[in-house]
Amino acid sequence: MGINTERDIEANMQIGPTDEGFVRIFVEAGDLEIPMDFDPEEADEIAEEIRAAAATARKLAK
Repeated sequence: MGINTERDIEANMQIGPTDEGFVRIFVEAGDLEIPMDFDPEEADEIAEEIRAAAATARKLAK
């Protein structure tokens, strides 16, 4: 399975700060829960990657 493989899975994602100073991305799908903690610098890098991917997707959609 790769990034371009579509799946019929419903999932919920929450993003927020933890009380320990991390940024948590929490993904829940059925019985599966995936908490991923990042320090603020890593979270900034992830945000930049998401913005870059969104810009590329917009170009591809035209």
